[in-house]
Amino acid sequence: MREFAYVRAADPAEAAALVAERPDAVYLGGGTNLVDLMKLGVAGPGLVVDVSRLDHDRIEHRADGSALIGAAVRNGELAGDPGVRERFPLLSQSLLAGASGQLRTVATVAGNLLQRTRCGYFQDVTKPCNKREPGSGCPAIEGAHRDLAILGTSEHCVASHPSDMAVALVALDAVVRVRSADGAMRTVPVEELYVLPGDTPQRETVLVHGDLITAVELPAPPPGAAMVYRKVRDRRSYAFALVSVGAAVSVDEAGRLADVRIALGGVAPRPWRARAAEELLRGQRPDEGTLRVETLREAARAELAAARPLPDNAFKVDLTIDLIVAAIRDLVARKDRA
Repeated sequence: MREFAYVRAADPAEAAALVAERPDAVYLGGGTNLVDLMKLGVAGPGLVVDVSRLDHDRIEHRADGSALIGAAVRNGELAGDPGVRERFPLLSQSLLAGASGQLRTVATVAGNLLQRTRCGYFQDVTKPCNKREPGSGCPAIEGAHRDLAILGTSEHCVASHPSDMAVALVALDAVVRVRSADGAMRTVPVEELYVLPGDTPQRETVLVHGDLITAVELPAPPPGAAMVYRKVRDRRSYAFALVSVGAAVSVDEAGRLADVRIALGGVAPRPWRARAAEELLRGQRPDEGTLRVETLREAARAELAAARPLPDNAFKVDLTIDLIVAAIRDLVARKDRA
């Protein structure tokens, strides 16, 4: 591990100034991903600025049903918050599916959003990786890619995004508050926070050096919305998603699907909003208490039409379709029983 300086920032202005003035400076939240990457030699910052103790550690539930979640809130606290469990169960479920209890007590909201891919080639400094060293190649395409992406990839990178929480936040139309190094504030939808690899796989978000996420805003869910997070993984505990889905539906007075939101994890370099599937399902009327399975499959297949699977992860196409169908059928059945 490279030697580095450590500073505990007193306030956001100091934190941003310290990071902005040094290209090799990074923010430290819980450190559950950063420290691992430093040990592996993937990350080698010269300055680590600790922002975990800034005044961004609160959860605020508002009267209109929305919520403001500080960037330094720990994942365990967020998952167990009564208001989150009641109004945004999809978010709580994603966090509980995302890591061990020990990690959830340390990991922060912003750190979870900005964690790096678990692609084995990215984490192994003895191997080439365009994300780590642009232009060096992507051996995953011809090598071990079973767990990697099938949507939004490029010839330069097929890595998948690891965050469960980010999938839930995309389905919930959440936005992040970002403080620039000059003190200016802006908001970015979580869906737009991440960029696809294209020919610049080393660039993963729209953030620039010195930007600091200060909070996540959750709009109020649609009235009566039912939501769920489902995750398929190789083992029950402490495993990243092969495929996951965060879904929310609401039904109007005429019995039609008024609002349908579907976000996918484990299948793309960023949390993937399934807009094509949503569009086909919105306005559909459940038939005798359940949506026709073929209608659901048609919508899911439309979303996966753009998939570019590799030989060892082609199974993810059918698995994703099955998971979307199962999640929406479950939610519609819940609405029927309500």
